[in-house]
Amino acid sequence: MDWLINAAYYVIPFVVLLGILVFVHEFGHYIVAKLCGVKVAEFSIGFGKMLWGRRDSSGTLWKISAVPLGGYCKFLGDSDAASGGSDTDELSEEDKKYAFAFQNPFKKLAIVIGGPGFNYLFAVLVFAAMFFAYGKMDFPPVVGEVIKGSAAEKAGIQPKDEILSVDGRTVKTFQEFRQEVDMNTDGTVDLELMRNGRKISLTVKLETIPLSVEPNQEQKPMLGVSSLTTVEFNPIELSLPEAIKEAGTMTWQITVVTLRGVGQMISGARGTEDLGGIVRIAEMSGDISRSSSWLDFVVFMALLSINLGLINLFPIPLLDGGHVVIYLIEIVIRREINERAKEYVFKAGFMLLIALMLFATYNDFARLFNRWFS
Repeated sequence: MDWLINAAYYVIPFVVLLGILVFVHEFGHYIVAKLCGVKVAEFSIGFGKMLWGRRDSSGTLWKISAVPLGGYCKFLGDSDAASGGSDTDELSEEDKKYAFAFQNPFKKLAIVIGGPGFNYLFAVLVFAAMFFAYGKMDFPPVVGEVIKGSAAEKAGIQPKDEILSVDGRTVKTFQEFRQEVDMNTDGTVDLELMRNGRKISLTVKLETIPLSVEPNQEQKPMLGVSSLTTVEFNPIELSLPEAIKEAGTMTWQITVVTLRGVGQMISGARGTEDLGGIVRIAEMSGDISRSSSWLDFVVFMALLSINLGLINLFPIPLLDGGHVVIYLIEIVIRREINERAKEYVFKAGFMLLIALMLFATYNDFARLFNRWFS
């Protein structure tokens, strides 16, 4: 019975999280399509066999399907859920006015961008609501505690040292400091810090600290310091416009850091073991739901929404970014790309996505094995 309860702790939060994010993404496509005068034939959360469905007054079939690992928005005239082709032979001249395939590339581009755009909008709204309700708290990049035996202690870092930069990048908060250390790929960080009014430069080799982590937690090379907690920090109250501005800034910073990480993977500077998939999302959502507050779960959802929006903008066929490239080309050349060429491109994209999914799933299970059996 215990295994069933533990499974529920992971499955239920995962299904809720993925369902909300998929709805947000597909609703972005849906609402922009409606604004552009395109009819939506189906709006599905999940794939495969329909478990529940209802057709609204405009003719859209809203449904929940059996496999909760995504969703789709199928437009009038689409031959498949990915809008990778069209089936317009049986459409009347009147229906063609509302079919996706017969829209100009500017409308198609707007509809495609609508999905990732709503993922970003969702994240901004979550962060803005959080900042407006609770204020914004930035801990200064000041060392509070140095863990015994850590790389920081060996390098001579002391409590109350103020970190000025990491690998040449200026940091203004402890979060930025920790983020830059995490982005390091060669295992050695160059630090500039301030101690008693004097600047000090250090080169520190990161080390794994087995005693500093909880059982089953992933171990990785780290500096070994914590933030200053001996002083009480009061959140800065923000007006609604200020909260929205801060939320936008935070969303942009997360996007930039994510792109830096992807760039490091592509260049080979960072290992691909950090690439995770569905299993890892389920693992993280379950861990957060068990050990953290509902607010942490919502923040995690916003972070994942940014990643979902960003990944969908990558120029890979079948993803929204692949469609964006095609419609931009059509705008430039002022004609549609040959359907046969599109078909080959989408088939190649499908194979690439399957390969990436299999690789990410392999990483997920390898991490789980190391987590529970090493």
